[in-house]
Amino acid sequence: MSLQGKHALVTGGGTGIGLTIAQALAAEGAQVTITGRRQEVLEDVATDGLHPLVMDVRDEDDVAAKADAAVEARGPIQICVANAGIAEGAALHKTTMAFWRDMMATNLDGAFLTIRESFKSMRQTDWGRVITVSSIAGLRGLKGGACYTASKHGLVGLTRALSEDYLGTPFTFNALCPGYVDTPIVERNITSIAQRAGLSAVEALDVMVNANRHKRLIEPAEVAAAALWLCGPGSGSVNGQCIEIAGGQT
Repeated sequence: MSLQGKHALVTGGGTGIGLTIAQALAAEGAQVTITGRRQEVLEDVATDGLHPLVMDVRDEDDVAAKADAAVEARGPIQICVANAGIAEGAALHKTTMAFWRDMMATNLDGAFLTIRESFKSMRQTDWGRVITVSSIAGLRGLKGGACYTASKHGLVGLTRALSEDYLGTPFTFNALCPGYVDTPIVERNITSIAQRAGLSAVEALDVMVNANRHKRLIEPAEVAAAALWLCGPGSGSVNGQCIEIAGGQT
């Protein structure tokens, strides 16, 4: 497998799942634009093949301008990984409109804008892959996370609909739906779950570990391997799928 000559754009590419996917793509020869809101975080991880670009996926003008800049620098975007997202929980009666809108703006609006702007150059080529990073919460309800669940269900719906729009073309649209992954988000969720549920840190971690069917946290590399497979030989008939990475059936 070689991705030499391919330009990938990975949002939320400075940490966690996004960074691991970006590094995996670069290892196969792709030139990868990694985006995020913090310049210092992106620069700290930028190595050969990874190119930092500050971008706020919630801002339509910024996404359009930065996608254009990435295309100008490295050519058409042929691999789009819409990964940027936030994961926070709140009880219904404590969910403010500001909380709801920020979640949707990041997890759903941001993915839509990233895909739309990336596809403008992708559609001028003869091959392309769009990969969204949803969640198991995109396929079933997550207790304590109604807002997050709604945003990830929306992302799955967007992915599926786009795959239908472009059937028969050289472009595929698929969603990765991992369970709890060993990333900084899990570390932050330990505190959040412990506070909401009155648990210790160890008990809060157990909640997430036990939510995965194989009773362990998923490694970011396992998610990146699925992304690479979707970009590899023989993947052209995998389209409109939600690939569960959760240790078993949900």
